[in-house]
Amino acid sequence: MSVIHEGITFERLGHASKRLETDDGRVIYVDPWSDVLEGEPGDGDVVFVTHDDFDHYDPDGIEAVAGPDATIAVYEAVDTDDLPFDVVDLPLEGETTVDGIDVQTVPAYNDPEGDHVDDDGNPFHAEGEVIGLVLELSGTTVFFPSDTDVLEHHDAVSADVLVPPIGGHYTMDRHEAAALARSIEPELVLPEHYDTFEAIETDAEAFAAELEADGIRVELF
Repeated sequence: MSVIHEGITFERLGHASKRLETDDGRVIYVDPWSDVLEGEPGDGDVVFVTHDDFDHYDPDGIEAVAGPDATIAVYEAVDTDDLPFDVVDLPLEGETTVDGIDVQTVPAYNDPEGDHVDDDGNPFHAEGEVIGLVLELSGTTVFFPSDTDVLEHHDAVSADVLVPPIGGHYTMDRHEAAALARSIEPELVLPEHYDTFEAIETDAEAFAAELEADGIRVELF
């Protein structure tokens, strides 16, 4: 299913893999994972990667979606030596421009004192391992928090579209993601990173109903 908002077509290919197409035909992928792709579309103009978990940084997935002149932008902490592309490094935190797209990167991680830790008490995503992305596309800002808890600095993020994980366990759960949406007050919320594995199964319909009761549009794309 695809969703169109302000001339941008959003498609969740599965799990946390997204395809965006602007009204001028520019195609952007975020965290393409080959396990959820259909074929090798090869139409991506820009590919973004937020961290090195296998379901986010997948060289086969990147090669499958990248067009012949694609720009590949990857968080600088990821070892990309196995990619047959020149790579634009994305900082942990800051502002940059990637192939004409204004990009803000923000730290993403699990609070070591929170619930999203392993059996040894270590966060699934430690500070410094993951970034979130805020992309400005045709005047619309889109925030991809990536694999993270809701963090204090998220209060400073402004976005027209929010694409939060809602599966819990490794990331914020649907209740925490709903609280983040209320804080940011986007025009549209598109949840991701749920129901792929047993550990992240959740009630996406309840998430949508909860926010829509507050007047926030949600689409399960």
